[in-house]
Order: sequence, then C-alpha cells, then structure tokens
Amino acid sequence: MKQNFTVRQGALDGVEAFLSVAQHRSFRRAAAELGVTPSAISQAVRVLETRIGAALFIRTTRSVGLTEAGERFLSRAKPAFEELVAASEVARGLGQRPAGLLRLSVPRAVVPILLEPLIASFCKAYPEVEVEIAAGKELIDLAAEGFDAGIRLGQFIAADMIAVPLTPPFRLIVVGSPAYFEGRSRPRQTDDLRRHACLRWRRSSGALALWSFNDNGNAIEIAVSGPLIASDFPTMLGAAIEGIGLAQLPEPIAAEALKAGKLVQVLQPFAPVIPGVFLYYPGRRQILPKLRAFIDHVKSRPAGDSKARVQDDSRRAGSGKRG
Repeated sequence: MKQNFTVRQGALDGVEAFLSVAQHRSFRRAAAELGVTPSAISQAVRVLETRIGAALFIRTTRSVGLTEAGERFLSRAKPAFEELVAASEVARGLGQRPAGLLRLSVPRAVVPILLEPLIASFCKAYPEVEVEIAAGKELIDLAAEGFDAGIRLGQFIAADMIAVPLTPPFRLIVVGSPAYFEGRSRPRQTDDLRRHACLRWRRSSGALALWSFNDNGNAIEIAVSGPLIASDFPTMLGAAIEGIGLAQLPEPIAAEALKAGKLVQVLQPFAPVIPGVFLYYPGRRQILPKLRAFIDHVKSRPAGDSKARVQDDSRRAGSGKRG
C-alpha cells in the first residue's frame, strides 16, 4: 500500500471563520475580527462546507443567515471550539510559568534523607506546582509512564538523559551491628566475606547485585551469601541494625546509624566511590517551567548542605559508567 506523506487537512480548518461569521452575520465583520480579508473568510467557509458536504450559510446581497445544517453545526461546534480554546490557554499557562503537576520517580531510600527537605522548600517557593512522588525501585521509562523527571544513582541512568547532580560522589560501605560482631572476627580482606552472613539486594531486573570493591585501584565484584534478600536499601539498613548480617550500603544512608553507634564500618580501604544521586530528565527542549523551576531550585541549594550538596552544572548522563 502506497504511503501518504502529506498531513491530512484538519477537521478544525475553517471552524473559527465559520463561528465568527455566524456570530456577526457578516463576512466583513468576521474578517475584521480575525484580521484577514473578507475573501479569505469566504474561502475558508467554502472549504469547510465542501468538506462537510452541506451549505452552512444562506447568503444574499443584504444579509447572511444560517441554514438548518449551519444551525446544527453551530450548536455543537461553538461549545467544542470554546473548550478547545480554553484547553489551549491552560496549556499555554503551563508553558509560561511554573504551575501544574510535577511527577517524579524516585527510589524510596532517598525520600527521607534527600527529597523531603528539597520538596518542602520547593513547595513553599512555587505554590502553584503540585508535586507527586512515586517511590519505588523500578527503573521506568519516564516519557511512557508520564513522569517529568526521575532521581536515581548515577550509574543506573540511561546515556540519553540529561542529569543534574543532587549529591557529590560517595562511597559504598560495608557495615554491621555491634551485636553481629559479638563472637565474630571482623573481615579485613574481601575474601573474608565468605565466612560472614551478607545481606543481598535484588535489582529491579530480578538479578542479585554483586558487592563492589576497589582493590588498589582495580574494580572487583564479589558474589556473597546470607540469610536475607531485600529490594531496597532501607530494608537492608534495618536488617543490618538488627544484627542479621553485613550490608553494603551507600554511605549517606548508613550515616546516622554509624554516628549513633548502631552500626560499625568494616573493609574501609576497599570502599568504592560511586557517582552519587542525580535528577534526570529526557531533554532540554521538552522542559516545562515547572520542571525548569525544580532544576533551578536544586542547583540553588547551599553548597554546604550535608544531605544534598549540589554542583552548579548539569552534564550528560552518558559521561559516566552506566549499569
């Protein structure tokens, strides 16, 4: 079948001209209202009548009236066209100022330590924007699922995304509770983990994550075993605090428990550094003011903020390692 590479003439072509003529009962006054010539209005109406297949106006040298078909067309076309104009105004408003619903896909672990203070200050600064947070472990297609942006660890962001850093790079650390280490020797080498109960993390793909280490500049990964598998970092953190086993966690997530003495760190020399947490979105041309305002708000946060220190420049997510 031969493909048609032309765009079909729109069903709305000529409708605005028709409505203006119907309102004023005059082609000349309709032309003046729309800022075109009377002949252009007449041509638009003729094309509309041809497409519909019925005469919409009765024209004489002295007046313009509606046919029965014109009356029926007017009764349904006018409210529909007014609704379309109103919809255009709503969309135009969203394109001109920060307003509307901002949907963010985020991992549950970042909500209390990173997102809560950020969202609180953003909502105060932009009261016309509603923020919806969908917290989960899945790496989703932002466009297909209707999200404006997402927040993820840098290595899990696709290369075609624009990414803005929310945190500086941080370490993945191995921690355990004092109770867990009672009667056990602490691991000093990564091979010692074979004799320990290790909490494992299942990725959204279904695969069990290996533990990553830096051995004298060489990146290594180790398969560990243990009594518990979790799908999010908060669950692993809680299990480690309860003494179920060792956990490898992003350092910011374990920071409070370490400070409180609920956890202790081991294998410090082998802790790898990962890029950090990023806000990411599909492309610069598709940014509405609500998202631009959120990006600017992220960048404007104080550099000394210990929970979410932000750098001033955005970068292509593809510049780093991607998982």
